[in-house]
Amino acid sequence: MSTATPTTLLTFPCVYPIKIMGRRTDTFAQEILTIVVHHAPDFVPASMEMRPSKQGKYLGLTVTINANSREQLDALYQALCAHPSVAMVL
Repeated sequence: MSTATPTTLLTFPCVYPIKIMGRRTDTFAQEILTIVVHHAPDFVPASMEMRPSKQGKYLGLTVTINANSREQLDALYQALCAHPSVAMVL
């Protein structure tokens, strides 16, 4: 019996949604879009969903990418988390 655990529960390629929450600025959505397209060139920008917070201070974005590998997802998460206006990535 093998005791090795899988490194991921995902089977690639797969459709993978990512939620990003950050401070609402005039350029926030475009900056996030630039990061996403850099890591997932086939992402369709028109499919990005945007939801402002109740008081309008934050903007929630949902991007659904075609993920090809765990490394691609890790690199994308790191780039999103490194953005100064991003508060949370799920």
